[in-house]
Amino acid sequence: MARDLETTLLRSFVTAVRAGSISRAATALGHTQPALSQQLRKLERVVGRPLLNRSPSGVSPTRAGEELLPYAERILSLSAQALTETGRALTGHCVVGLLEDLAASQLPQALADLARLHPGATLEVLSISSAAMREAYDAGRVQLVLDALPDLPGPPRWTVRRPLVWAIGPGVDVAADPLPVVLFSNPCSWRTSVLETLERTDRRWRVAFESNSLLGVLAAVRAGIGVAALMPANLDPAMACHDAAALPTLPDIEFGLARHPRNEGDPLIDAVETALRRTI
Repeated sequence: MARDLETTLLRSFVTAVRAGSISRAATALGHTQPALSQQLRKLERVVGRPLLNRSPSGVSPTRAGEELLPYAERILSLSAQALTETGRALTGHCVVGLLEDLAASQLPQALADLARLHPGATLEVLSISSAAMREAYDAGRVQLVLDALPDLPGPPRWTVRRPLVWAIGPGVDVAADPLPVVLFSNPCSWRTSVLETLERTDRRWRVAFESNSLLGVLAAVRAGIGVAALMPANLDPAMACHDAAALPTLPDIEFGLARHPRNEGDPLIDAVETALRRTI
């Protein structure tokens, strides 16, 4: 008998992972905690593997859960787009400015799926410095920008908070004094927050490596140079920190979306904004 992944179960799983807590996810979905737990167990039976590590402090994805997560997010995004966009042909050109860390996540895939639904539309993703993005936005060459709140080139239409997690290189001793840290070069929207977190918890640290690109930071962590603060979607499973007490809890990052005022009412821009909001 064929096994199917029900969107209701996938939504419960994705919400639980994003919330980091069964109770918070149940509240967000309007379910009771026992009902949500039952849905998660049902999904685990369908997949045939445990998907969540459960502890008194919350939940986190297992290795199988990390593998399922991007597929679950894409299925939910496609489902929502299909219901909204079927029967409506969109045309035009839309340029979306994304922070590199977001451009490396599932967001470009959601845009590619949207473009596939509307072959008459052209979508472009641009990842450049904040200064260059502001110049392009002011000139009207970029219609939408999704970035860390302080770096937005215009007022946010909506905001969302997302967690940072520690990435640990192979062989790195998280108890080292000072702690070797891999950082994004200035300007970086969360570099200061990460270092302030270490200072507040009296953790001595040293800059072991820094880069102005996500690829550079990931390469340094994979080489075992130190630890880094990353978005969960950009974390290799082998980099995950499984000891919650080993390193201080990192702050959330607030992202926002700016839309150029010249594009109000454009149906293609409306659809792209909706796809971004649903995905993130």
